[in-house]
Amino acid sequence: MTDRKFSAASLAAQAMGWIDPVTKAVVPPIHMASTYLRDEDNGYSSGRIYARADNPTFDQAEATLAALEGGPKALVFSSGMSAATACFLALTPGDHVVVPKVMYWSLRNWLANFATHWGLKVEFVDADRTDAIAAAVRPGATKLVWIETPANPTWSVTDIAAAADIAHRAGALLGVDSTVATPVLTRPIEFGADIVMHSATKYLNGHSDIIAGALVGARDDDHWAKLRTIRAQLGTILGQTEAWLLMRGMRTLFPRVDWACRSAQSLAERLAAHPMVSEVLYPGLPSFAGHVVSRKQMTGGFGGMLSVRIKGGERAAIATAARVALWKRATSLGGVESLIEHRASIEGPGTPCPPDLLRLSVGVETSSDLFDDLDQALRRADNA
Repeated sequence: MTDRKFSAASLAAQAMGWIDPVTKAVVPPIHMASTYLRDEDNGYSSGRIYARADNPTFDQAEATLAALEGGPKALVFSSGMSAATACFLALTPGDHVVVPKVMYWSLRNWLANFATHWGLKVEFVDADRTDAIAAAVRPGATKLVWIETPANPTWSVTDIAAAADIAHRAGALLGVDSTVATPVLTRPIEFGADIVMHSATKYLNGHSDIIAGALVGARDDDHWAKLRTIRAQLGTILGQTEAWLLMRGMRTLFPRVDWACRSAQSLAERLAAHPMVSEVLYPGLPSFAGHVVSRKQMTGGFGGMLSVRIKGGERAAIATAARVALWKRATSLGGVESLIEHRASIEGPGTPCPPDLLRLSVGVETSSDLFDDLDQALRRADNA
C-alpha cells in the first residue's frame, strides 16, 4: 500500500495492498518452482536459491502476518507443530524450559517425550499463576518460557507482560502460542514476547482446508536466523498451494474473528444459565478466573473458543456431542464451521482435561441456531 497508515483489518483484507507487477492481478500467483536460476557471475541476484529455504508464495503471507503481529519477520511452516517444535529445537540439550500444564496436547506430548529424551529439561507449571512461573524459572539455566493464552481446552489465561518480565530477568526468551487469541485480539510482542507462534491451520486460515504453522519474531537477530535455518534444514516448509490458501484465509481474518467472538460471548452467557451445564469456561465471563487479565491483553473480544462442563458427567457429555445436528463432531478449531469435541477422549490417559468437558469452536453460523442445537442435544442427553 502507500505510505499512509491503515488499520490492521484493512491491511489483512487487501493482503498489504500487493499487486502483481506483471499482470496487475490483485490476487498473487502460486509459484510452483523448486529452484531458481543462477546469474552468469555465479550469484543469485534474485535472492533465491532453492525452495526448501524460500519460495515467493511465502512472501505475502509472511509479510502480512509480521505486520499484524508487529514484528519485523515471520516464517510459515508445514504445521503448527513444526513451528512450535522449531522454537525448542533451537535450544541446546541440557537447557531448561518452563511450559504450561494445560496446553495444546500434541505439543505437550512432544515435550514430555521426544524433547525430554533429546535432552531438554522440561518443567510443567500452572502457567495461569505467574508465581508458579517465577518459582520454576532458573536464572542462567532456563532458556525459554513457553505459554499458551488462552490455553486449550480450559482457556486459562496467562499474563503475558508478567511472564515476559520473569523470563527476561532470568535471561530466558518468552514464546507465546497465540493461536486462539489471533493478532486480532492480542499482539504478544507488545507485551514483551520474543516469539509468537500460531497453528495457522486454525484461525489464520479459517477454512479447515490446510495444515500450517507460523512464527513471528520480535527481532531479526541471530536467534531468528537459527529458526530460519532449522526450517530449511529440516524441510518443514509450507507447500506453495497451502501458502496461497493461508493468505486467502487471512484476508477475512478480522470479520471472522469478530463474528466468532460475539457469537461465543452470547453462547457463553446463555449456556451459563442452562440447567444441564455446571460450568462455562470462557475468558469473556466476569466469573471466569482469567477475566481481569483477559481484559488487559485482549482487545475487541475474548475469542471464539469456550468449553462447557456437563452436570451429567462424562456419559452426558459424550451423549450431548452425539445428538447435535448443526455442530460438527471433529477435532480442530477456528474454522467457519462450529465444532464440538469431547476433548478427554482425544487426549487420553494423563490429560488434565475434565471428563465432563465439551470443547466448542464457534464458527460463523447464526448464534441462536447454535444455541438451539446445543440446547436440544443437552436435554435429549439428560433424558436418555
